[in-house]
Amino acid sequence: MVAIIKTGHSIHNIFNYNENKVKQGIAVCIGEGNYPMDVDKMSGTMKLNRFLKQTALNDNVKRNSVHISLNFDPSENHSKEKLMDIANTYMGKIGFGEQPYLVYEHYDSGHPHLHIVSIKIRADGSRIDMQNIGRNQSENARKEIEDSFGLVKAQGNKNNQIPKLQSISAGKIQYARGESKRAINNVLGEVLATYKYTSLAELNAVLQQYNVLADRGDENSKVFKTGGLMYRILDEKGKPIGVPIKASLFYNKPTLKFLEKTFTSNATTKTSDKSRIKNAIDKAFLRTKTSLTELEGLLQKEGINMVFRKNTEGLLYGITYVDHTTKCVFNGSALGKEYSAKAIQERCTSIRLVEQKTTETNIEKLQSITFETPNSEIMATLFGSDFQNNKYVGSNSLMGQLADILTESQQTANYIPNQLKGKKKKKKRRGQSDNQ
Repeated sequence: MVAIIKTGHSIHNIFNYNENKVKQGIAVCIGEGNYPMDVDKMSGTMKLNRFLKQTALNDNVKRNSVHISLNFDPSENHSKEKLMDIANTYMGKIGFGEQPYLVYEHYDSGHPHLHIVSIKIRADGSRIDMQNIGRNQSENARKEIEDSFGLVKAQGNKNNQIPKLQSISAGKIQYARGESKRAINNVLGEVLATYKYTSLAELNAVLQQYNVLADRGDENSKVFKTGGLMYRILDEKGKPIGVPIKASLFYNKPTLKFLEKTFTSNATTKTSDKSRIKNAIDKAFLRTKTSLTELEGLLQKEGINMVFRKNTEGLLYGITYVDHTTKCVFNGSALGKEYSAKAIQERCTSIRLVEQKTTETNIEKLQSITFETPNSEIMATLFGSDFQNNKYVGSNSLMGQLADILTESQQTANYIPNQLKGKKKKKKRRGQSDNQ
């Protein structure tokens, strides 16, 4: 177990933070300490007022609120009763056993954890001294609780930090019996909490990059008809392997009902992040040559993945863009018509057609040139008015490189130092001998 203690200036902010998580469906208030009634019988106002009345007893204390998180190993799955026992024991051991507090279980990450909201003003108006509480009382409480409740020990975890889950960028997970649920849970904990997606297809665009699929099943299946959702592991070819696992069996309960609430909230927050993807695509098409494969590679360098959707015949009908920098996922058409699968393919095709036509025209021009053709005529033939009007011909193109070669000898001659140039031989006057 890892315990983290923070203090704040506003009990309103800490209380509202946890209550908003409850409204979003990703947290539950599972219990209370030193309240006159159970949490399920109290309104939000009643919960908050209990704190406000006691903090009002000492206005001199500016940082009067306390926010504690108790974090457990991802492999642990404790009942609410056990979690409350742990919370009550912990609060007693750090000197907050007589303080009012609320306990929330959160489901917004890949590991089980509690949030405890309290205040450091006692009922008599005195202040609880919290100096070094994390290093002393909390550390001792953690060790004792780990032993008495049989928890996974955090000993040896540097600086007593929350153990990091396997990074989803560390590599795609592979199916292994007994490890599949934990592997999927790690990916879900990272993706669900950090990426902004507004549909199951957009969510899968991220999950499939790590061999995980959120699957509703066939439309005629019982799972689909009852609004169920399964999570599966995919092999390297994107084919499901192993036994599917019900969404309700995972710690953070990522059911279809839960995801639909997330879709709605994400829709209002990710709109402003479209421009980064659009700018990256437009920048890529400034190149003289950009195929679909090259576009995919250029976007990857910008931290953007293109996820292609193809039909059974292998024809591309959709593109989803996953921005790993802004953590936003967009269907191509949501960015605008010019970023849809059809438009992107047309933009790539139009560039190839222009290049092909230009190449054919240049070949015809080259065939009309002989070894006796002066350089000036060659330049005029190839570049026409651009050369005559002294317009620059870029050396990035084939024709530009040819122009550089043709003008190289002239340019070199112009820059030969005087001391290296041969002396001009004087003309002899008629009738003048060499002996004069």
